[in-house]
Amino acid sequence: MPLKLSLKPGETFVVNGAVVRNGDRRGVLLLENHARILREKDILHPQDATTPAARAYFCVMQMYLLGESDGPAYAQAAESLAALMASCEGKDDRDAVLEISADVASANLYRALSRCRRLLDASSLDAA
Repeated sequence: MPLKLSLKPGETFVVNGAVVRNGDRRGVLLLENHARILREKDILHPQDATTPAARAYFCVMQMYLLGESDGPAYAQAAESLAALMASCEGKDDRDAVLEISADVASANLYRALSRCRRLLDASSLDAA
């Protein structure tokens, strides 16, 4: 089943590391095979990674976009997840970080990124 992306005019997204921008009209893109895709709204820029949750999200995002599940990218993600774990006050947040870590270790990077996004959006960790 293809992935259908409905794009706003000028919307940017990344496909397998290539930055793509939609034209001046709404558009629809159908991807027929597996690809690493991230929409503009889900891309975090390095200068915006200022909290433990944001740094963890950024590291996992880099792994996902590069398609790397080991090496230096993995080491950076593990370090940022450890820092995020240390900043967690509640059991639910700690459990979420453990789930993200398990996803990263098993190379399920899109799921890890989705879980990181939920933590990033949680107000309790933004102030850390």
